[in-house]
Amino acid sequence: MSDMHAMTGRPGKLSGTTDRQQPLECSAAPTKRFRADVEGLRAVAVGLVLLFHAGLPFLPGGYVGVDVFFVISGFLITTQLVAELTTTGKVSLVDFYARRAKRLLPAAAIVLVVTAALTRLVLPKIRWEEIGWDIVASSLYVINWRLADRSVDYLAEDSQPSPVQHFWSLAVEEQFYLVWPVLILAAALVARMIGLRVRPVLWLGLAAVAVPSFAWSVIETARSPQEAFFVTTTRMWELAIGAAVALGAAWWGRIPRAAGALLGWGGLVAIVASGLVFTNTIAWPGYAAALPTLGAAAVIVAGFSAMRSGPVLLLGIRPFQWVGKLSYSLYLWHWPLVVVATAKWGALSARSGLAVVAFSVIPAWLAFRFVENPVRHSQAVSRSPRLALSLGGNFTLSGVVLGLVLSFGAVNTVHPVSVGEHRALGAQVLGEHPRNHPAGVPPRRLDWITPHPLQAVKDVPDQYRDECHQNEVGTEVMSCVYGNPTAKTTVAVVGDSKAGQWVPALQKLADQNDWKLMVFTKSSCIFTTATIPIKEKPYESCVEWNRKLLDRLIRVERPDYVITSQHASYAYRDDGTLSIEEMVRGLRESWSALSAIGTKVIVIADNPNPGFNVYQCVEENRSDLTACTFSREVRNEQSGYRAQSLAVKGQNQIKMIDLYDAICPTDQCSPVIGNVLVYRQTSHLTATYVKTLTPMLARKFTEVGLRADFDPNKADLHLTS
Repeated sequence: MSDMHAMTGRPGKLSGTTDRQQPLECSAAPTKRFRADVEGLRAVAVGLVLLFHAGLPFLPGGYVGVDVFFVISGFLITTQLVAELTTTGKVSLVDFYARRAKRLLPAAAIVLVVTAALTRLVLPKIRWEEIGWDIVASSLYVINWRLADRSVDYLAEDSQPSPVQHFWSLAVEEQFYLVWPVLILAAALVARMIGLRVRPVLWLGLAAVAVPSFAWSVIETARSPQEAFFVTTTRMWELAIGAAVALGAAWWGRIPRAAGALLGWGGLVAIVASGLVFTNTIAWPGYAAALPTLGAAAVIVAGFSAMRSGPVLLLGIRPFQWVGKLSYSLYLWHWPLVVVATAKWGALSARSGLAVVAFSVIPAWLAFRFVENPVRHSQAVSRSPRLALSLGGNFTLSGVVLGLVLSFGAVNTVHPVSVGEHRALGAQVLGEHPRNHPAGVPPRRLDWITPHPLQAVKDVPDQYRDECHQNEVGTEVMSCVYGNPTAKTTVAVVGDSKAGQWVPALQKLADQNDWKLMVFTKSSCIFTTATIPIKEKPYESCVEWNRKLLDRLIRVERPDYVITSQHASYAYRDDGTLSIEEMVRGLRESWSALSAIGTKVIVIADNPNPGFNVYQCVEENRSDLTACTFSREVRNEQSGYRAQSLAVKGQNQIKMIDLYDAICPTDQCSPVIGNVLVYRQTSHLTATYVKTLTPMLARKFTEVGLRADFDPNKADLHLTS
């Protein structure tokens, strides 16, 4: 997540952005003796995460609690598996998964069911479909991959923190445990076949998991920290550290007590220091995650020799033991309540966040007392692995079913108007002179709107469907070709998604004017030689993509016209500060390089960011759409228009066209014009509304030298609602 700071970095106190959430799993696997220090370490881990999510400002790195849990789980599960292998000479996969099913699935399913109900009751309908599929993915323990895809998916940029986002770490662990027990079995078989002791072969198997995973974690975190945060491959080494502690158990007891105590207390300090010092600006996990994970390993290792002089002196006291015992249930319950409370009352203060987290103790204890423990300690379930697996499967199925019901419940509320009953006119109702046109006055209510607000985020240009829009991570220059591939006139659309939003209208113009229309777009990547920010960091992949794109345009494509737009006005100076002047310099440099080969550049003036999700507001205010208006003046504050207008000044070879009057005809910008929803995600126009702007766009192009004839009778602009 995240996120989600949406999103990169770890989620903290909820805001309107997409943040990423830190879930955890605290399996209480049986060991030869009860480890009070490990139980107390669970309390430290869950405490870090809960206080972080409460929004306490002094704990910006509380997300490291999840990394501590990975180490604990790796240690406990490996201890259990190796003990079984040592005692019986084998590992029963059926028994292993049966134990996990009865331990984890009932408690998790109860949370998912309650979350589905709370979503239906409290959260806006606009979120039901996405959360419903999140619940399905959480039930099946694949939510981490869904979140990883979402973290780099432009079309998910409006996604808010999911109330089940914290299930990602459970998914990571369960995916690890699909591999690790099998590797232990394989190691035992190999050892027997070649006459070696099992433990050295296990070390080799562990290294085969840990070393590549750590290397990939470092590489992928540097390349795409948003995605690296969630995927299993970047996290397996953390569980492997815990497994290594279990495999080395015979050695740790030989450590002198004083040295063990020093090691343990040092490890605890490392964990707490990570929570206090690390922030969302640190790419995670990568090598930075070694500090809290090695710290957790040190605490567990110390417990073999330090005895009462080690961290157990603190971790063994009753409050730590009680929280540690409740940690799995506490974690499951606290995050959905934080999300729901934020949706209900807005951004939570640290005090409010603490109150919500404290309240989560109640359902957590009730679930622990009446669901988790009764199932885990049931003699009937313990005697029958088949019954345990069946019980777990049924609980899982309940989460899947409720998620599907929630998701399809949202979809089924979208009822299209019958063909011919209504026609969506959009910008066509504004005529040739849209400024202050009466049809642009914000309506109070309408019988129908297209696209339906619940489907707005899917009303996008074709390049997303055709998979030629580059995401935030990639640097490959992908392209789509529309119109006539062999046409004499080549028009290229280049830049970020604000340039790409005009493709639906440009496709219609390409068809009627015999153009070869090429589309080169990348999420949030402005066509400039300057370095722009993304998530408060230099957008390095954009710099590389722009370099490759400019080279391709000059050396290979040599288009007749380049059409571009952009979402922002600031770029980095050499001293690391942001400057509009640097953006202007970078824009002019890119445009001049094209002008030098005879390519004519046309800039489409950016439309503003309303500052809120218009489509969500429309869905929630169908009886009073005026609640979703915003001032026309916002354009001066939140768009790329300022830099564009400065950059074209004095550049006679560069032309700029402006359709803002047709997007916001009156002083208060309307969310719906001509029964067409104007905005989808953030400041992007719906593809439907852009299509209705085609006649105006044709006139503007013709005025600046790109002849664009357009006959509305040959194009279906009357889009059925």
